[in-house]
Amino acid sequence: MTLAHLLARQARRRPDAAAILHGERLHASHLDWAARSAGLARQLRATGLAEGDRVLLFAHNHPRYLEVLWGLWWAGLVAVPVNAKLHPREVEWIIAHSGARWAFVTPDVAPAPLTGLERQVALDSPDADALLAPAPDPLAVPVAERGLGDVAWLFYTSGTTGRPKGVMLTHRNLMTMGTGYFVDVDPVAPQDAICYAAPISHGAGIYAIPHLMAGARHVVPASGGVEPAELFALGRAVGPLSMFAAPTIVGRLVEHAASQGLSPVDCAQSFKTIVYGGAPMYVADIQRALAVMGPRLVQIYGQGETPMVGTALSRADLADAAHPRHLQRIASVGCAQTPVRVRVTDAQGRDMPLGEVGEVVIQGDSVMAGYWQNPEATRAAIQNGWLFTGDMGTLDADGYLTLKDRSKDLIISGGSNIYPREVEEALLTAPGVAEVAVVGEPDAEWGENVVAFVVAQADATLTTEALDALCLQQIARFKRPKRYVFVSSLPKNNYGKVLKTALREQLQRPGGLPHG
Repeated sequence: MTLAHLLARQARRRPDAAAILHGERLHASHLDWAARSAGLARQLRATGLAEGDRVLLFAHNHPRYLEVLWGLWWAGLVAVPVNAKLHPREVEWIIAHSGARWAFVTPDVAPAPLTGLERQVALDSPDADALLAPAPDPLAVPVAERGLGDVAWLFYTSGTTGRPKGVMLTHRNLMTMGTGYFVDVDPVAPQDAICYAAPISHGAGIYAIPHLMAGARHVVPASGGVEPAELFALGRAVGPLSMFAAPTIVGRLVEHAASQGLSPVDCAQSFKTIVYGGAPMYVADIQRALAVMGPRLVQIYGQGETPMVGTALSRADLADAAHPRHLQRIASVGCAQTPVRVRVTDAQGRDMPLGEVGEVVIQGDSVMAGYWQNPEATRAAIQNGWLFTGDMGTLDADGYLTLKDRSKDLIISGGSNIYPREVEEALLTAPGVAEVAVVGEPDAEWGENVVAFVVAQADATLTTEALDALCLQQIARFKRPKRYVFVSSLPKNNYGKVLKTALREQLQRPGGLPHG
């Protein structure tokens, strides 16, 4: 039993029903989708790819993205979707680490061949046309005999070492997420439409699974991204959309609705449900979103290591303004989702008293199988069956989890994870840089901005422009600092460790610090 069986099931049950739309245009019925994915699976096997081989997807949102994903699973392969905003050098490291043999790309993110691959296929090329040629009888193409415990999705998420870690997500992990969605996040009906404005390579694409389970429609905007006017019009044309969005995207939708004078009733014509997560969302922003758009919102908390499954703050909780603890609840991330248990513990794994801060730990069938080729990191993350998230929080008597801080120095900007070590390592290669410390600075629009504190070597002259140019050569654009602060020294403790807390405090003082 694998995720490929979900597509085969819908091809049998609802073959002619609309499945994938590109904008308002029908791209594929369930039978079309299955025929292309099954045809791709057959061709991939014929080329010599073996069950368990990895195939990279480095592409912006595209209607063929879903066909390739399910084609890989039909063939028994492991998908390695990566962030389309990554620098090619970062992607090539992932290729080498994962051992990916093939890649499917869009030319805008991979205009040149990536090193380390046997074959690179552009999704809009004649090569892709041939590979995705429909199988005449897709249900006669056997689905690879993989098990629920086999890896389906290798999700690369940065680590505190600065090198990405490959999270091994099994078919069971993703099936668990899919079935739990209906109970804790949002019921789905066949007439519903999940919209991929956020990247399919991340949480938005993972939500394709419950919507395929329900036989719903999958909509890729013509722009391939977040254009609020387009999304509002698209929802009115094809039916109210459901979507996963980082808080920054929610903010853009709210601003558009407010600027157009739209009422919550108007917004209901365009959106059924907006699931937000991936970064903190301020209480004032939640209240404004509810006032402008109505009860459209659901919050989830999870990690790549337990994909989209941790806690959920329901539509009802968010809308229940009469509840005596409403403000506290909308500041939380909700209660444990049905497939998992959530605890808050001390360093020894003992439960903390209610209301006291500890590390959030999660147990359940959504928790990853481990990190690819990294047993040491796996042992550190999963202990006695519990995933230690590195996030700090409190639980109340009703089971609501409120996040307080992160034990790791993760920066979340615009819903994207940025680990300071990656940025620091890039900046330390710049001529004239002696020391660097990177921290996050709160930002009302993006959640956090990247700030680099830089110490120059003696007699060296550093400029923001030179450091920016170096970052763009080595790391993705979204990871580069928005601000540089040139200082004579970094605060350190007695052991020589940089005190990043002190740097954050400097940024939060009235007036902050001048730009570099």
